[in-house]
Amino acid sequence: MGDNILKIENDPMGQAIYDYFTEGKASQIKVYSSMFDDDTMSVSELFKSRKELSEIEKKALMEAKGRILDVGAGSGRHSLILQEDGKSVKAIDISPLSVEVMKKRGVKDAECLNLYDKSALNEKFDTILLLMNGSGIIGKISNIPNFLNRIKELLNPGGMILMDSSDLIYLYENEDGSVDIDLNSNYYGEVDYQMEYRGKKGAKFDWLYIDFYTLSMYAEMSGFSTDILEKGEHYDYLAKLTLI
Repeated sequence: MGDNILKIENDPMGQAIYDYFTEGKASQIKVYSSMFDDDTMSVSELFKSRKELSEIEKKALMEAKGRILDVGAGSGRHSLILQEDGKSVKAIDISPLSVEVMKKRGVKDAECLNLYDKSALNEKFDTILLLMNGSGIIGKISNIPNFLNRIKELLNPGGMILMDSSDLIYLYENEDGSVDIDLNSNYYGEVDYQMEYRGKKGAKFDWLYIDFYTLSMYAEMSGFSTDILEKGEHYDYLAKLTLI
């Protein structure tokens, strides 16, 4: 959770986004994790149109108001829709290649910034948007207080976070409905990932999936009220955290 910016040679996702935008196609991104089988990701998923968005994404974009900060904006697809709707949005990402694509696609206010870089990011916002399992950037449960404190520095009074996540509890459910979780181990939603694109691997990184109860508990301790605005088809949800 530092204030680093990715180097181009260590940014497979950004390179894939750039290639897809400039060439109209890109190889699939390979995704590795110590918790799951190897998987692949289609880059076209990051360029979906408004009609192709999930109901969670559509709800978040509809609810976003005032001055909006789109964190981890990637290809800029959410920011572009917000702009089309006449909303004021700033898009940030730690990938220089992704930010270059955002600008070329027409995102008016896009910067290569890290959320935690206080010297570079010191504006105030009414809505902070974190989508595509936005809770992932928190990394680990232990990082939540620091994350929420940083968010509070960026929010206007009464401002809100719109963030989606998934509860991985289903991975541990038995047929009879019971759950097998090692309470002495790490939180079950803490995952590690590594991505590879065209033979080049990025660094491993931590990613957090969090259940709404746990998220609410931490949020309320940090001065936020919490609500679920939308539920997906498979343990995913959109949370609204409002600064009290």
